[in-house]
Amino acid sequence: MTLIKSISGIRGTIGGAPGEALTPVDIVKFTYAYCACLKLRKPVPNSGKRYKVVVGRDARISGAMVEQLVCGTLVACGVDVVKCGFASTPTTELAVGFAGADGGIILTASHNPRQWNALKLLNEHGEFLTAAEGQAILDLAESGSFDFAPVDELGSVEEHDFTDEHIDAVLALEAVDAEAVRKAGFKVVLDAINSVGGIIMPRLLERLGVECITLNGEPTGDFAHNPEPLPKNLTDLSETVVREHADLGISVDPDVDRLAFICEDGRPFVEEYTLVAVADYLLERAEKAGVMPRNTVSNLSSSRALRDVTEAHGGTYYAAAVGEVNVTTKMHEVGALIGGEGNGGVIYPASHCGRDAMVGVALFLSHLAHKGLSVSAYKATLPPYFIAKNRIDLSDKALIDRILDAMKEHFKEEKVNTIDGVKIDFEARKQWVHLRKSNTEPIIRIYSEAQTEEEAQRLGEEVIALAKGIIGE
Repeated sequence: MTLIKSISGIRGTIGGAPGEALTPVDIVKFTYAYCACLKLRKPVPNSGKRYKVVVGRDARISGAMVEQLVCGTLVACGVDVVKCGFASTPTTELAVGFAGADGGIILTASHNPRQWNALKLLNEHGEFLTAAEGQAILDLAESGSFDFAPVDELGSVEEHDFTDEHIDAVLALEAVDAEAVRKAGFKVVLDAINSVGGIIMPRLLERLGVECITLNGEPTGDFAHNPEPLPKNLTDLSETVVREHADLGISVDPDVDRLAFICEDGRPFVEEYTLVAVADYLLERAEKAGVMPRNTVSNLSSSRALRDVTEAHGGTYYAAAVGEVNVTTKMHEVGALIGGEGNGGVIYPASHCGRDAMVGVALFLSHLAHKGLSVSAYKATLPPYFIAKNRIDLSDKALIDRILDAMKEHFKEEKVNTIDGVKIDFEARKQWVHLRKSNTEPIIRIYSEAQTEEEAQRLGEEVIALAKGIIGE
């Protein structure tokens, strides 16, 4: 059994003892702490009366149970609840604004397997809480200090499906050229991984005039395969795209905030390039219109291809620490046109500051319609990079900082970034390596990128050998 508490929420496996897994006790404590901190952060609710919180969930088997506990606790805290039922993460984020709510709670463990669930916490803008706000909730949840509302001050529950509002908002984006997509007559295969993507994504594609063949579309929560949208988990999707002579394949994770494509020939487009392709489209439009600034943001472990594409269109690229809230914070700071993460997360501020596969699909199809190219032919126009992912398992967490400090010293003649672990850019070779420590295990994750798979892997192995030499292994 596992329970992980972090500034972004609480995540764990269902069942077991309190404090060791995601149990009803932990869910109630954490939801209470969220309410208490919400009232401290916002002394006056938006409505001027009771606070209002939106709750949405993916289709996980444990979802209904977790939803009942969260909604019941909110009501017991004197908070009104807007229950979205089945809703993607971006739908719930947007629903906070649609409902004029003071916050939101998303019940999803994203790409984690079926035995996992989580509570992800939103502010009144539908964005994830800051590190300080998240830490305050963790502290209060562990304090054991609870004070619930008396009977006359209990909250209420209303139900509202925001799916159509989300689709309408996507289609209303200026950069989404629905007419061009309809004229293109695309045929796609969608893998919805038996979750909420099977509800919302086909409806968006239908509105765009796209023929959609859906795999794993029933929102049962009994995932047909590992839910992370990586090539090794998408073999059925690839085979179906080829067999059906489709223009592309679309894969989303269980809460529809990550997005990966499959080319018409069955090869992966590669999730790192989801953001790159969407940025290419938006930057090209901005360049033609003379719009400035043309800034982009991704985290330190994401592909250099975004930087290359940004600079090719006269823009400026910025790096952020890993984590969606860190990316959105940097995006606000620099006024980014587009940003996100290399895991297939597209964040488009013109819509909202959260990863949204719906927005990503609509923008990608618009781009493809304008280009008039097959997906594989378009991919060939983008800068070629490959990322290798490795790790070092250590016997003692104390060794982590020793290795990271030694890496900074060893590579001091290169471009070194230390905002999140240690990232070394080898500018002349167009290569980088990023070392990050795990918050929960004695592990250093090592991501390396180069223009061939062999070079990327070799770079990672060289750094691993250097690290082992530092600690005498």
